[in-house]
Amino acid sequence: MYANPNARGFSLVELVIVVVIVGLLAAIAIPRFSRGAAGATDSALSGDLAVLRNAIEMYGAEHNGTYPLAATFEAQLTQYTKLDGSTSATKDADFPYGPYLHAVPALKVGAAAGGTGIKAVTAAPTLEDADTSVGWLYNQTTGQIYANDTTNIAR
Repeated sequence: MYANPNARGFSLVELVIVVVIVGLLAAIAIPRFSRGAAGATDSALSGDLAVLRNAIEMYGAEHNGTYPLAATFEAQLTQYTKLDGSTSATKDADFPYGPYLHAVPALKVGAAAGGTGIKAVTAAPTLEDADTSVGWLYNQTTGQIYANDTTNIAR
């Protein structure tokens, strides 16, 4: 069988030009998408910090200015509490406060990403306080909580 001389197709040059154009578009689009993902992670972290800080402040307001203890942080914020900070899974007349959170959110950035644990600090945290086994650094005296992120500890 012979090729039809009237049939039209794409030449090799036309195909190469299309491939180059698609490559250029991909080179422009992929970095933009990856920057968007990083921005979304930072926004999620900011939102988690706001939720945690609001829960801590509400706890402090209902417990005469006392903040949750680092050792019992999760229980005090996710269960019902007495004025002295003791916890219960059920609400009754003895445990009228809380819960302030459904769960402690997982850290979304850094080497400790995925961590929900709390590490007590006594001042504003520094890089020396970073610990990959926990998600959050918390000062129970001031009620300040920070992301355990070695790239930006002061968030």
